[in-house]
Amino acid sequence: MTGALAKAVAAADLAFTAPARARALAGAALAEADGHAEAAAVAEHALGLAGVATGRLADAETRLRAAVRLADGAGLRERAAQTRGVLGYVLTLTGRTAEALRELDRAMPELTGTAAARLRMQRAVVLTEISRFGDAAAEFAAALETLRAAGGDALIEATVRTNRSIVLARLGDWRGAEEDLRRAERGFAATGHVGRTAMVWQNRGLAATVRGDVPAALTAYDEAASRYEEAGTDQGLLPIERAETLLSVRLIAEAREAATAAVADYERRRNAVDLVQARLLLAKVALLDGDPETAVREATLARRSAARQHRPGWAALGGYLALRARRDSGLRTTAMLRSGQHTVAALTDAGWVVPALDARLIVASLALELGRPAVAEAELTIVGRAGRGGPAELRARAWHATALLRLVHGDRRGADAAVRAGVRVIGRFRAGLGASELRAHASGHASELTGLGLRLAVEAGHPEAVLRWAEQRHAGALRLRPARPPDDEGLAADLAALRQTALDLAAGTGQAPALLRRQARLEKAVRDRARHASGALDSNTVSTSDTRIPSRPELAAALGPATLVEYVELDGRLTALVLGGGRLRRCELGSAVEAAERLDELRFALRRQAFGFGSFAGLAERTARRLDDLLLAPLPLGEGPLVIVPTGRLHELPWPALPGARGRPVSLAPSAALWHRAATAPRGEGGDHVVVAGPGLPHAAAEAAALARRYPGARRFTGRTARVEPVLAALDGAALGHLAAHGTFRTDNPLFSSLRLADGPLTVYDLERLAHPPRQVVLSGCDSGRSAIHAGDELLGLASALLALGTTSLVATVLPIPDDAGRALMVRHHRHLASGLTPAAALARAQSDLPDSPAAASYVCYGAG
Repeated sequence: MTGALAKAVAAADLAFTAPARARALAGAALAEADGHAEAAAVAEHALGLAGVATGRLADAETRLRAAVRLADGAGLRERAAQTRGVLGYVLTLTGRTAEALRELDRAMPELTGTAAARLRMQRAVVLTEISRFGDAAAEFAAALETLRAAGGDALIEATVRTNRSIVLARLGDWRGAEEDLRRAERGFAATGHVGRTAMVWQNRGLAATVRGDVPAALTAYDEAASRYEEAGTDQGLLPIERAETLLSVRLIAEAREAATAAVADYERRRNAVDLVQARLLLAKVALLDGDPETAVREATLARRSAARQHRPGWAALGGYLALRARRDSGLRTTAMLRSGQHTVAALTDAGWVVPALDARLIVASLALELGRPAVAEAELTIVGRAGRGGPAELRARAWHATALLRLVHGDRRGADAAVRAGVRVIGRFRAGLGASELRAHASGHASELTGLGLRLAVEAGHPEAVLRWAEQRHAGALRLRPARPPDDEGLAADLAALRQTALDLAAGTGQAPALLRRQARLEKAVRDRARHASGALDSNTVSTSDTRIPSRPELAAALGPATLVEYVELDGRLTALVLGGGRLRRCELGSAVEAAERLDELRFALRRQAFGFGSFAGLAERTARRLDDLLLAPLPLGEGPLVIVPTGRLHELPWPALPGARGRPVSLAPSAALWHRAATAPRGEGGDHVVVAGPGLPHAAAEAAALARRYPGARRFTGRTARVEPVLAALDGAALGHLAAHGTFRTDNPLFSSLRLADGPLTVYDLERLAHPPRQVVLSGCDSGRSAIHAGDELLGLASALLALGTTSLVATVLPIPDDAGRALMVRHHRHLASGLTPAAALARAQSDLPDSPAAASYVCYGAG
């Protein structure tokens, strides 16, 4: 072998492990070839492989065609056939699958042994790309058999197994997929191709996603990204696959950002095949984001492109997403019903199991609305039978179909039972996720089911059933304590680095753009570590104490003289469930939109009034009365304390500002079940009182000093001693924690909402590290009680995190207020608290003491006040 040929062969071997080095070697081989056709052909082949590895597909095709011409011209039939195998894959990536298969079939007779095995693998990869999974599995098996007959090759076998794992995952053979990946990883490591293990981890993420194990999938994808970066190779479909996983737990904003970037990237690189998948992802995200117009456009473009590429499976998926988008936009026609039936057939032929079942649900719903019950019954029967196994999403759809089918037959009780079974499936899936963020978003999967259950209960006129379904819709994720990530020490280190970066930004130390980039990297690292946590519950077990909804008698006993008011929204109207004196009543209220409009007016007026921007007292009072007329005045509330479970935007309402709530103890809770858990929790004895004064608040130190005098022996943290780790250690197991610190609510990521301490922000991620949260907490800084509101009334923020951890009561603000506006209220609140009043009663008394304070109504009491 000449020196030039040896360099070219080495370059081809390194193309996917170290593409930059491979290009350098191949370039040197070309320069030294000097008429040596084989060396030049192999060098061009290596440059084509490096182009594939780095995503430069146009350059890769040019190089590979040059290699074929050189090999053919020199009569090197085997070399030409090997290159045609790679060219076929590139043609597939650029949307020319029919041409790709022709190139592969042309090469097949020329190869034997390991070269034939490699070509069979390449043909199987093309079949995988066009969703012919059964044919692909057969080709992969033939490739391995050919390889064994030829004496074996560890590197080729590892590559075959890596690629076959995708097919096995698609066919539901999880064990086989993981076994292939384990053997592939060992093979790559043994042959010195550690860089290729990135593909192993990417496929491991895909298999975990299909299996429904989101934490494992995100862990695998993050490991794959790290290995791709280290090797300097192109990530391929990794961003799309990771975004698909995020979408499975409804992290919509993050998935949309990734999908939009992928579409732009693949358009720029003229990668037609991956562009189809990127457009389909963007269409799915747009659907969940309430944007059917974008969904129709992207799905239609993807469908047409896939059809031109002769990829019927992907075209069918585009048709399905366009069908969903038209349904969501309100279209209901016979033509749409026929189109839906064609879509179902295409999806079934392509092997898209979950989309096919979902399309059948859409067709069934259309058929019911268009007066075609026989069509609906046939589709629902298929869905109910087909979805009994598999991932949670599939099983939930099956129960939804069963419920609708039972309604067609007039079996309302059976329909209710089916909906409850579907909700339990989603509950188990949610419990298997460790991160509170993932759990909150995953509740969106149950929205349609709980909506159907609630509608059935309302139509039946049974208040207790309505209450039960209202509880199913309210903050189920908060009943599960977030799990610690597997690398908790790493999380603590990242949080410490993030705090230092925040301090540097505030102090102007260093270049702001570089610091902002570092902050973004650290926030991503923290978020990713937290997402890697798995829930303590497996897919078949849910803790009864965590998820159980108390009965009406249990709630009534815990309430005593208090009255529970739980709000629900259905079809744009608000309903209140009122439990007082042991009696449960359902009261129809007004428009949810009107309530939200009045809420915005009240928040505006109270903010302007608190900061002294003109006279807004009249507007605040008028708006408060209008809201009271909508929400409280129509209800039989009695004279005792109130326990209020809001819904939707009502979580942002400063309830003490309403006339019907003034002067009486009001406790807010994300759900009646969470309130009941706090109200009936054993009253712990002992524990420290902890008082913290953060920086930048002139009154905070004086507030802390006054409270320390009220609580002799209290642990006080002020000035430089008010640092996150010592404060967290003191709060763990404390009886009461009072934190006078600037609060910041992060709308882009509520889990980075924070309180400013001496060494930087104390975030929700920090609080979730507490083993035993304080029994009572007071956050006197502005905006400290706000939470982001997601589907299923799932809340994410400082206050909701503490309630989920087990804090029984928390006083905080739901509005921005001036730095010193709350000091007088806080001093009075603690005076009344020390006299023996409950937290809600102490807050109400303090607010009554300051009737002219515009900031006083901004404070609310959460939990069992």
